[in-house]
Amino acid sequence: MNSLHHKIAIVTGAASGIGKAIALLFAREGSKVIAADRNAERLDILRKEALEEGLVIDTLLTDMSSEDDIEHMVNTAVEKHGTLDILVNNAGIMDSFEPVAELSNTVWEKVMRINVEGVFKSMRAAMRIYLPKNEGIIINIASVGGLQGARAGAAYTASKFAVVGLTRNTGYLYAKTGIRCNAIAPGAVQTNIGETIDYSKMTPLVNDRIMSGMVLNPRTGDSLEIAKAALFLASDASSFVNGQVLVVDGGWTAY
Repeated sequence: MNSLHHKIAIVTGAASGIGKAIALLFAREGSKVIAADRNAERLDILRKEALEEGLVIDTLLTDMSSEDDIEHMVNTAVEKHGTLDILVNNAGIMDSFEPVAELSNTVWEKVMRINVEGVFKSMRAAMRIYLPKNEGIIINIASVGGLQGARAGAAYTASKFAVVGLTRNTGYLYAKTGIRCNAIAPGAVQTNIGETIDYSKMTPLVNDRIMSGMVLNPRTGDSLEIAKAALFLASDASSFVNGQVLVVDGGWTAY
């Protein structure tokens, strides 16, 4: 317990699902958490749950497609707590499983803006805090869809491959500074991300080429199972783990 005592953490997409589980677990382990999300109602619920447990979680309405919001998020952590130690980039959206020939510019740009640009810009903002003190942790929530080609549509798949690349590049290039950057690649997890899927856009090609493989998934994971992996990467227990992608999928991709 208290493996994150006195650590200051930002968790994006923190109002539900994996992000909420990470925010609550980190706070239980002693971290002071800035929980950022664009859903005000769900942030209110998180705030109340945290208060009931006596946890230090400050909620912040944040749109990860807005650079101004991202800068404000990082500045808020520093203004309230003096520094930032851990950044968890969890916020993300799905596409609707569109293959490339059917993918619109609108969907492509929306997915990339949040899943890639939001991650990149928050990492860059955190680095301004990390580099002067030669320490800091970044945990990016990628996906098994960022390792394989048949877990989502073209936009989401490309976005998560990009997150994996950002993670490996950052972990390697800054390895001598005391900064660690790792990713988690969850399999299917029970979260709210399905709310961003328009199932009416699924074509016979998707049903034939993607859905047939979904039956190989042994089970759906729980958000807390992913949060526990994030706690490992945020703590000193993973001090020699850097630039890596930790797959947490119940064995789905072992096939």
